[in-house]
Amino acid sequence: MAQIRVNDLTFNYASSFDNIFENVSFTIDTSWKLGFIGRNGKGKTTFLNLLLGKYEYSGSISMDVPCDYFPYKIAAEDGGKTADELMESWKPGVENWRVMCELAELDVDAELLYRPFRTLSFGERTKVMLAVLFAGENDFLLIDEPTNHLDQDAREIVKGYLAKKKGFILVSHDRDLLDACVDHVLVLNRSTIEVQTGNFSSWWDNKTRADAFAKAENEKHLKEIGHMKAAMQQSQRWATKNENTKIGYDPIKEHDRTKNARSYIGAKTKKMESRVKSYEQRMERSIEEKEGLLQDIEQVRDLKLSPMEHFRDRLVETRDLSLTYEGASEPVFSGLNLEIKNGDRVFLCGGNGCGKSSFIKALLRETGKELDDHFMISGRLEVAPHLEISYINQDTSHLSGDLRMHAFEHGLDYSLFLSVLRHLALEQAQFDKKIEEFSEGQKKKVLIATSLLTPAHLYIWDEPLNYVDVFSRMQLEKLIETYAPTMLIVEHDVRFREKLATKVVDM
Repeated sequence: MAQIRVNDLTFNYASSFDNIFENVSFTIDTSWKLGFIGRNGKGKTTFLNLLLGKYEYSGSISMDVPCDYFPYKIAAEDGGKTADELMESWKPGVENWRVMCELAELDVDAELLYRPFRTLSFGERTKVMLAVLFAGENDFLLIDEPTNHLDQDAREIVKGYLAKKKGFILVSHDRDLLDACVDHVLVLNRSTIEVQTGNFSSWWDNKTRADAFAKAENEKHLKEIGHMKAAMQQSQRWATKNENTKIGYDPIKEHDRTKNARSYIGAKTKKMESRVKSYEQRMERSIEEKEGLLQDIEQVRDLKLSPMEHFRDRLVETRDLSLTYEGASEPVFSGLNLEIKNGDRVFLCGGNGCGKSSFIKALLRETGKELDDHFMISGRLEVAPHLEISYINQDTSHLSGDLRMHAFEHGLDYSLFLSVLRHLALEQAQFDKKIEEFSEGQKKKVLIATSLLTPAHLYIWDEPLNYVDVFSRMQLEKLIETYAPTMLIVEHDVRFREKLATKVVDM
């Protein structure tokens, strides 16, 4: 297969002071199953757009194959069209029978191609687009976060499908997906870019060892520099003291001093100063060796949380709960039985449309939140009195304005809010931008920081990790393990759930 060669690539947006990429060079093979890893805002989607030729840049990107990008864009006016009608605009020349073959691999009926696109679920849309994407020949495919908003069953199907394919770049923060589907990784570190053979776990093991070695070497160099600095200062003091004896002396104490003593003292001082110069040169060399050791170590700082303790042990209880939207003939869910006690971390599981978010809305309404959704519940839903809830909505479209206004509207200390965002690796350059200009991952971090600073007995997070980078996911795992807040969570990241859940409710 062909190669993609990137040489001295430099790029920045007109509205940005800093370069997204600066003098970057690497080579990748178009036959690889390449996982693309990096912090939110580091430029993963930007690089995919550079491969598509969407932006001007300096340097060179040489490639002999065309690229195609997932997800395809759907205009608002095209929602009533079918995928069969849209696929020609997505991928010119694509053959219908090839798309049907790919759909079969995704365990999807070809009937989906002939339904209005707006009526398809997130999972169905993803599968149809992937089928069209892989229905061509000789394209190098750019796949940008295909599992966001997908339930666990759909994720497993997409994971199995991609594991059988090759010739793509996969941008994802799902560790389970990356381990199953890639054989190489392209990593945007803090200061460099690297390409490695292997999946996420092998890269993470290598990084952990490399970081430990770099930290140890850094400590060694710091000690050496400290010892040399102390020795240099001592020699400097001796040289200064010795030089001061050249002129003027006590004839009683130095009765044997001759007129040649002055030249002897000067030579001794010069020798000491030479030793000081040698220490300085050795220090400079050691500092040069030290520089760069920590340039790619992610400074993952610990987050803090102060959950409130409710006077009741049981915060939420349901018995045979059902929920039905107005005008619907069937309930979204029925017969739901669960309880949430202090210290529980309850994960809601189930397919898209099974009612996870609807149950959260019913719970929020029960605590006095005003919602636009019109639904009726039957059965028992009991919520502890005066229950304070901190909520993360899976949707970010309501975010607008600047961070100062957001903090004011939610009653947050602005300085503390910015501090938490910095801990979540949101660049300081973002602070002056409108939230609408943030990436989806950065918007999610705004919601996470808001939730962490909102005093609560119960934290309700609805798909909080969509678009959020791996390092921040690990930060949140450590935070939750450390402070053990009471939580109700909808999240399809298998490793996140396996590590933190105290209860799993299958809806």
